Amino acid sequence: MTTNPISPVYFDCDTGVDDSVALGYLLASPEVDLVGIGTVSGNTDAARAAVNSLDLLALAGRPNVPVAVGATNWLARPFNGGVPHIHGANGVGNVDLPPAQVSPVAESAADLLVRLSREHAGRLRIIAVGPLTNLALALSRDPSLAGRIASVTVMGGAAMVPGNISAVAEANIGNDPEAARQVVTAGWPVTLVPLDVTQQNTLDDADRARLLSAPGPLPRVLGQILDHYFDFHVPVFGRRGCPLHDPLAAALAVGVIKPTNAPAVEIEVDATPGPGRGQTLCDLRGQNLGPVDQPGRVTRVVLATSEPLGPHLIGRLSGA
Repeated sequence: MTTNPISPVYFDCDTGVDDSVALGYLLASPEVDLVGIGTVSGNTDAARAAVNSLDLLALAGRPNVPVAVGATNWLARPFNGGVPHIHGANGVGNVDLPPAQVSPVAESAADLLVRLSREHAGRLRIIAVGPLTNLALALSRDPSLAGRIASVTVMGGAAMVPGNISAVAEANIGNDPEAARQVVTAGWPVTLVPLDVTQQNTLDDADRARLLSAPGPLPRVLGQILDHYFDFHVPVFGRRGCPLHDPLAAALAVGVIKPTNAPAVEIEVDATPGPGRGQTLCDLRGQNLGPVDQPGRVTRVVLATSEPLGPHLIGRLSGA
């Protein structure tokens, strides 16, 4: 049996419910050395997301992972207040987490990312599961950043399915399309994990029950915060459960779950003010007979995976 090498990972997030599950997954993954977390406004504001991240790290016994507060507002628009009806007023399902005894680091998320890229030059992997504002700011501050990054995995976009904040836009891309446009055109290797695949991977009440009965405090808390998220998705799925947006991006970045259809294609982001704002335009021409990489492209879009994430995710989180 082969094992994946341990990779330094920077996690950029807007710590709501599925971000929390993704963070738990990364902390439970022996393939990952989580060297830093940056927060951005999305599900909740960047400062609240940092508090949530620190509290979850403390529950996991990992208080030494640095957490930096990133952009409160997006590049072209102010933060809109988040989605408390989906993630709860505090971003973590209205569950009161035991407060961590540490604070965010003094540097911004963009500065933390630039520093980590120098400390782990050529090896650092970025997993971004919120609006891409921090990544765009880091690229602006250090144009050489892209050349030091091993990979960028982004939960975002909708290639061939409808969006979730408009007819065409997925929330992470749609909230800051200006930033997303910079990220997908920066020349570093980007893998986009869109709604096409994240909505095909779900959890249900049986999975939540396993987390609630797990031996560690973090999986039990994750089980608690999923309750509010499950309720929101009843009208969406017709049952209690949720899609695994951010956890799937994390699992693909770790490399345990493999993409089986992820062509390298041109990806453009619509940053115009019209009805197409936030759309990810993936050039999927010529893909009828299977995935075909377009010459010279370094941006990939994941359209299918090797196996469902749910069983693997719950097993890893619960220590099974």
